[in-house]
Amino acid sequence: MTDSSSASSLIIGGAASSPRAPLPTLPPLALYIHIPWCVRKCPYCDFNSHTASPVLPEQEYVDALLADLDQDLHAVYGRELSSIFFGGGTPSLFSAEALGRLLEGVKQRIPFAEDIEITLEANPGTFEQAKFVAYRKLGINRLSIGIQSFQQEKLKALGRIHNGDEAVRAAGMARQAGFDNFNLDLMHGLPDQSLDDALSDLRQAIELKPTHISWYQLTLEPNTVFWNQPPVLPEDDTLWDIQEAGQALLAEHGYAQYEVSAYAQPGRPARHNLNYWSFGDFIGIGAGAHGKLSHPDGRIVRTWKTRLPKDYLNPTKSFQAGEKALTNDEMPFEFLMNALRLTAGVESRLYPERTGLPLESLDEHRREAEQSGLLQVEPSRLAATERGQLFLNDLLQKFLS
Repeated sequence: MTDSSSASSLIIGGAASSPRAPLPTLPPLALYIHIPWCVRKCPYCDFNSHTASPVLPEQEYVDALLADLDQDLHAVYGRELSSIFFGGGTPSLFSAEALGRLLEGVKQRIPFAEDIEITLEANPGTFEQAKFVAYRKLGINRLSIGIQSFQQEKLKALGRIHNGDEAVRAAGMARQAGFDNFNLDLMHGLPDQSLDDALSDLRQAIELKPTHISWYQLTLEPNTVFWNQPPVLPEDDTLWDIQEAGQALLAEHGYAQYEVSAYAQPGRPARHNLNYWSFGDFIGIGAGAHGKLSHPDGRIVRTWKTRLPKDYLNPTKSFQAGEKALTNDEMPFEFLMNALRLTAGVESRLYPERTGLPLESLDEHRREAEQSGLLQVEPSRLAATERGQLFLNDLLQKFLS
């Protein structure tokens, strides 16, 4: 999920005087479900994940998730879910029985779109053929498999518990279990990684024929082991060579880049993530989950849930840790920090439709960004240029006062 909390407090010039209209239509609605346990916490991971005990509290956690959802229902009455995403943590640690009870409970509360996309994150070390056949029978129709690398020394450096052979088998088992739509997560810019190392990983991933590849550079995030004990990462020139050669290789094999780190076969982009990047709505349930909901009167509210599993499961504590209604000043950045991640951007009309603010409120900063060569000069679209995609933070700064 996109974490926009660090930018939300900044002031956007020019938008405060623009009246916000009631939203003519509400955006698509998705559901994010956070399952916070992992077999082991990876040293680069800054997500809200916790080492699992030998016995997971599946029953209690599913009960809590449904009770959490009940508290959000008033804000989504009459709407249907276009996608569901099980993230974590490692959601595939949960049994099919537990996830089935959860999905049934969700469906009793909110209607599912006929073509709903339901994605489950999984790691190769948690793959069991029988379990994944059962997941598919529940209606889960997309997997996102956390490979990161196929090379043993790189996996060891990343603290991963699987090996390359298990990663290859996981993709095969996904297909055998009936998943014709799955993503492979792959990192580059790993400790001591060469250009050949990175391309070898990509070639192996492509050979497994996933419909989607998330290929992103390792970054050192605060509050991680790697932040406090930084590994030796490739030089900038090597990182640039990896990026250029990797993008060319992916394009050669039919994987079109549609977002900063997302590549898909035709017709197979991740619908759930597209909803985030186009400023759609999503309910977030589970420990530490974030949500964003629009209201017909024009209010747009971000929420976040209690982070620690023990607190989330404590019936005396509230599920919701906080909420924030977005102001007019914050809206341009909130919208564009998502939309401009898409290589094609979004249609300009989406800005007033999703924010309730007139498109003209962006004019001054839009012209400045266009003159800097960072934003395309295209009235009907809001899209970064190739240079703007490379310097996305600089582009977004144009919309900050």
